[in-house]
Amino acid sequence: MRIVARSTLKKYAALHADAAVPLDGWYDIAHKSEWSSPREVVAAFGKRVSILPNNRAVFDIGGNNYRLVTVILYRRKAIYVRFIGTHAEYDKIDATTI
Repeated sequence: MRIVARSTLKKYAALHADAAVPLDGWYDIAHKSEWSSPREVVAAFGKRVSILPNNRAVFDIGGNNYRLVTVILYRRKAIYVRFIGTHAEYDKIDATTI
């Protein structure tokens, strides 16, 4: 999968050092994948991902310390980073529309 806005992840990791290794791990798995359905995302991440409407997937990062909201366009093999933040920050957004 092609990850759009990886720079967003790198910037966030630079500010939150404890997120760097988990975000790199997420990137490695996602980048090497070729998902064609939400079911395949769940197979790769198990309980660490929630599938939402509008092609959104929310990943638990760093032992559930952070949330990563993405839009996955399966036919294009692309993942768009829409949000990365703490649980408190995540609670303030609507992950289905961001």
